[in-house]
Amino acid sequence: MTLQLTDITLTYPDGESRLTALDQVTMTAERGRLTAVVGPSGSGKSSLLAVAATLITPETGQVLLDGTELTRLSARERTRVRREQIGIVFQTSNLIASLTALEQLTVMAHLGGGRLERARDQAMELLDAVGLADQAGRRPHQLSGGQRQRVTIARGLMNDPGLLLVDEPTSALDSERGAAILGLLRRLTLEREVATVMVTHDKDQLAHADDVVEIVDGRARVLEGV
Repeated sequence: MTLQLTDITLTYPDGESRLTALDQVTMTAERGRLTAVVGPSGSGKSSLLAVAATLITPETGQVLLDGTELTRLSARERTRVRREQIGIVFQTSNLIASLTALEQLTVMAHLGGGRLERARDQAMELLDAVGLADQAGRRPHQLSGGQRQRVTIARGLMNDPGLLLVDEPTSALDSERGAAILGLLRRLTLEREVATVMVTHDKDQLAHADDVVEIVDGRARVLEGV
């Protein structure tokens, strides 16, 4: 699956004027590749992720997912695309305190109308892929920060998305655990042939990416040779 953003412009009200969050941004994220979007706070990274996730509709430009123009879809159709084709990993784990690691994943399939038996098998496969099969019965308070983040990544992959959007996945982790998470993301991107877009402010993380897009003041450029 390929994500193509073309000439994306997005503005927000700012008093009597408008603030430009994204200024004619163009970028591509391809299947089996990890694309890092890097930039300082307030540069437009999170806005870009929200547009790619169909959570915000830009004023101008196209958002194509395998050739389908997402900005033309109805709200119901965009919800279906998010549920069936897009996985989202938020900056904080947002795990449900009362659910085990296994249940965090199976509830996603339940919301999508999937069969429980198949969902459990798939959830265990994903927990094994992120190295947590032996922690399937533990709840969030029984897991370390790195383990919680790995559960979140597994949850984002639960419905076999073609596009995975990841927001600052290591912000709450130390450098060692952060490096492990980034290595995991890259491995799963390749093994599962997912197009992964990861937002980060940390340029030290770019070594884990296949492609790098820098955003400054809402404008994007592809970085070569990072």
